[in-house]
Amino acid sequence: MESVSLGNIREQEYAMKESLRALKTNIQFCGDDIQTILITSSIPNEGKSTVSMDLARSLTESGKRVLMIDTDMRKSVLVGRLRAKSGTGEEIYGLSHFLSGQKGLNEVMYSTDIPKLFMIFAGPSVPNPTEILDKKYFRDLIEFGKKHFDYILLDCAPLGAAIDAAVIAKYCDGGIIVIAQGMANVRMINGAKKQLEASGVRILGAVLNKVKMKKSGYGSYYGGYYGSYYGSYYGSYYDRNEEKDKKAAK
Repeated sequence: MESVSLGNIREQEYAMKESLRALKTNIQFCGDDIQTILITSSIPNEGKSTVSMDLARSLTESGKRVLMIDTDMRKSVLVGRLRAKSGTGEEIYGLSHFLSGQKGLNEVMYSTDIPKLFMIFAGPSVPNPTEILDKKYFRDLIEFGKKHFDYILLDCAPLGAAIDAAVIAKYCDGGIIVIAQGMANVRMINGAKKQLEASGVRILGAVLNKVKMKKSGYGSYYGGYYGSYYGSYYGSYYDRNEEKDKKAAK
């Protein structure tokens, strides 16, 4: 197994860490049978990949071995956003290489410079992601992950853009929907929720994202602070990196 360095990992502020601890604690209180967790959204650009990454980091800080899998083989920019580089300087292989039979599991799974965090990136875009996600290779990957890791986090394509998350859901113990304030409407959010429910996965909850921080009293802590801080942090993080991605594409 090779390693990758993640050049775009920044120090988290105290309030950010507290918010992540709250999310992590809520997941742990869902039961010790929750091991494989999918994270999705109803539409693109709601920040699900950043939520996935920071949740993975938080879990490793509790001593957990975490495997994060980027399953968005349609439009993933995670390698570029994290400025990931392999230890050998060669191409970073990903999930699409593995599911298409081009590479073995040991060639697409990477250790990282975050202790106890391992990653499988999406790899090149493929024309049939839903089809190859529903094959034996993916089932074998999940079974391997369950035996060797405490948690498996699956960053999935938005349900409003593709049904991939609904296909993946049958292999998961729980799901989290990331909702960015002011982006998806109620109909879209309900549609994503119904698709996950139809797949039979247990919906663990939602993360309210891209909400500006509000200064308020003690009473608002439980009702809004958790979501508000996520919004302030993730919103600025995502917007800066999206601008970089747009410039790089020109």
